Amino acid sequence: MSRPFQCVTLSDFNLDNFNSLLENDDAQPSVEVIGTDYGQVRPYLLNPDAACWKEQPDCAVVWTRPETVVPTFGRLKNFESVDPSDILDEVDDFANQLIALEDRVDTVLVPSWTTPPKERGLGLLDMQNGIGIANTLMRMNLRLSEALVDRTGFFVLNANRWIQRAGESAYNPKLWAMAKVPFASTVFKTAVGDVKGALRAVQGDTKKLIVLDLDDTLWGGVVGEDGWDNLQLGGHDAVGEAFAEFQRALKAMTNRGILLGIVSKNTEEVALEAFEKHPEMVLSLDDFAGWRINWDDKAKNVAALVDELNLGLQSAVFIDNNSFERGRVREALPEVFVPEWPDDPFRYRQKLLSLRCFDTATLTDEDRERASMYVAQRKRSSVKDDVDSLDEWLDTLDMTVEVESFTDGNRARVVQLLNKTNQMNLRTRRMSEAEFVDWLDDEERCFRAFRVSDRFGESGLTGIFSIEKNGKDAHFKDFILSCRVMGRSVEDVMLAVATEEARRLGAETLIAEYLPTEKNGPCLEFWEESNFETDGSGHVFQWGLDETYPVPDHIDLVRSDERAHSKA
Repeated sequence: MSRPFQCVTLSDFNLDNFNSLLENDDAQPSVEVIGTDYGQVRPYLLNPDAACWKEQPDCAVVWTRPETVVPTFGRLKNFESVDPSDILDEVDDFANQLIALEDRVDTVLVPSWTTPPKERGLGLLDMQNGIGIANTLMRMNLRLSEALVDRTGFFVLNANRWIQRAGESAYNPKLWAMAKVPFASTVFKTAVGDVKGALRAVQGDTKKLIVLDLDDTLWGGVVGEDGWDNLQLGGHDAVGEAFAEFQRALKAMTNRGILLGIVSKNTEEVALEAFEKHPEMVLSLDDFAGWRINWDDKAKNVAALVDELNLGLQSAVFIDNNSFERGRVREALPEVFVPEWPDDPFRYRQKLLSLRCFDTATLTDEDRERASMYVAQRKRSSVKDDVDSLDEWLDTLDMTVEVESFTDGNRARVVQLLNKTNQMNLRTRRMSEAEFVDWLDDEERCFRAFRVSDRFGESGLTGIFSIEKNGKDAHFKDFILSCRVMGRSVEDVMLAVATEEARRLGAETLIAEYLPTEKNGPCLEFWEESNFETDGSGHVFQWGLDETYPVPDHIDLVRSDERAHSKA
């Protein structure tokens, strides 16, 4: 987004400090705040014609106090006897008012409800169901989250973490009495960081790769000098256990879809031996998508590894305990995020888990399996090096491509591909989930998704297309394939299925119009090499549907959308 995010802020307290911090924060994206009168949350939510909505803002932050929007909870805080179901009904009413925003903004951020840390509520009984204030507040936040979980673009932020960060000074009664500002500046600053992280996530600006040094980063000591058996890692050594905890945290990141890579100045054989032989090693070589272990410049190696994985430099995070190496990569590769790193290994795990750059707006099955998919790709590449030709290599893979329709089970991944894929993307059309569902509701339109697997493992749902019939022609509206399966003829399978579907719609010609962007050059290269005819412009390609587009011989095509199977 070239212009700043336009963000409406709604609250039942004075948000001027937060608004100022949000607008003046240096982190991307930049934000232009559309402020509102505090204490008027419901009127703004219920009035789509209010001035704050006129400019079609991108997002809204709705930050409220629980006793204000849920009056019965306020009575409970005064130790009155109330019916807990009345509280949850009021939470539902507030959630419905929030949902009214889905036609006005793309993203709605709702900080969870909190209470001052010094307030003990009912003390011993505060976690008791039905009467405890802490217990009830937890249920309210869960109820709100559940009400919004299936709404595209709605996110509940964990404001309790902001309060914990500020400690006992989080609430300032003097500020509240003087200016109706309940929170200290530390709370607002931490909130701004999380809001910025959320906006980056909804933009798709999520880091996908952690590139790691080895010596004194993944383990204590220098493996080339100390030997693998003398490294500090695990065991009964406190420092060694700190490195093991850091490795466990890194391994857990792969379950979020984050890839791991190595860039280290070492002798490769010696470094890899440590992974294979050290009994306390948490990470194995199968946890890494790739590595560059040599004595070359680290910036050069980071760039080469990122290129090998078919990612952009903006997707990478570089972690190294050496300040010189961090500075070198930061200066040479400004797109790579290089966080400052603590000297103390006891703080490594905490530092990793505090980074906001891995926030994502969705988490699909394909995300969770991404790390293993890239490891499988590394093994495919090693096989490729041992065969004489591309065709021979493809024949060894035993590939299966399964076709499926749009379903509740795949919609999150489909929308993710639609909005995040850049390289193999014919038209780079971006749509929200709701917009895409509405668009598909037309008999003249067709959508198909593609899952890919081979003898090395599952690559998941990696391709989609949609076509629309217009008179005697059918036009591709989307043709998208994940970069991790590009070059294995999955693209040709998609074309074969697309020509069948276009013929089923009654079209005579299938047309693809390429819309260029800075990143989708590989898509044009594919279409130029396909058997589709060009009209001479170099950007429009077509196929006469009286001919059958062939499925590649090395791919087994499974039509789950028709419950039929065919072997090419």
